[in-house]
Amino acid sequence: MIQWHMQTLLTDSGVTYPLQVAEVIEGDSLLASSLWVNVALAGVAALLFAYMGQSVHGERSRMIWVVALFIPLVSISSYLGLLSGLTIGTLQMPAGHPLDEVVSQWGRYLTWAFSTPLILAALGWLARVDKADMLAVIGADIGMCLTGLAAAQTTASIELRWAFYAVSCAFFAVVLYALLVTWPQKAKAAGTDDIFGTLRLLTVVLWLGYPIVWAIGVEGLALIESVGTTSWLYSGLDVLAKYVFAFLLLRWVANNESIVESGGSAAPADD
Repeated sequence: MIQWHMQTLLTDSGVTYPLQVAEVIEGDSLLASSLWVNVALAGVAALLFAYMGQSVHGERSRMIWVVALFIPLVSISSYLGLLSGLTIGTLQMPAGHPLDEVVSQWGRYLTWAFSTPLILAALGWLARVDKADMLAVIGADIGMCLTGLAAAQTTASIELRWAFYAVSCAFFAVVLYALLVTWPQKAKAAGTDDIFGTLRLLTVVLWLGYPIVWAIGVEGLALIESVGTTSWLYSGLDVLAKYVFAFLLLRWVANNESIVESGGSAAPADD
C-alpha cells in the first residue's frame, strides 16, 4: 500500500520531493512511529548523558563521555532527516528481487557511518587500544556501512546488491575479530574487562541483527514485505545498540573513573 501511495504522490509535480515522501511517511503509522519514537528516545538519552557527564572529570573519561553523548545527537539528526523525506525514497528493484519497488531508508546508513565509529572509539578508549589498531577497526566499520549503503541502493542487478552485501559482511568480520579476540586482551590489561565484556556482548549480538534484518527485510529477500516492520526492527536495534549501550558505559565510567584514568591500577568503586 505504501508503495502505491508513494508512486501516486511522486507523480504530483506540484509538491517538492521531500514533502511528498514526508506525506507518505505520515500516512504509514507503523513507519512513522518507528522514526518518531527514536527521535524522542534519542532526545531523552542526550539530556540524560549530558547530565551524567557533569560528574566526569578525567581526560580519558571525558573523551568517552563526549563520544557517547554524540551517539544520540547523531541519531536525532538522522531520524529527522528520514521524517522530513530528505534521506528516504523509493527504488525500482532489479529483476530477481521479490518486490518491484522498495522504500529505501538510505539515511540510516549515513547515520551508522557516523554513530558506529563513535561506539568503537568509546570501546577502544575503554580498553586502551593503540591508535593504529583503533583506526584500522573504525576504517573497516565505515567500509561496512558504506558498502551496506551501496547494497541497498544498487539497482543494476540483484547479483551486485548481494555482492556489496558480502563485502559489507567481510568488513564486519574485521570488526568482530577485534571485539572478540584482540580488544578483550587490551581491556583486561587496562582493568576494564568486566564492563568491556558486557558491552562487547551487547554490541556483537545487536550488530549481528542489522545484516540479518537487511537479508530478511524489504531490501534483501523480502521475507518481511512491510517497510514499517523492517523500520521498527532497525529502530529497536538502534535503541539497544546505541542508547542502552551508552548509558551502561557512562554509568560505569562515572563510578570507576580512577580505573579509566589509571589503566587499571586503582580499585573499582562500588556501583
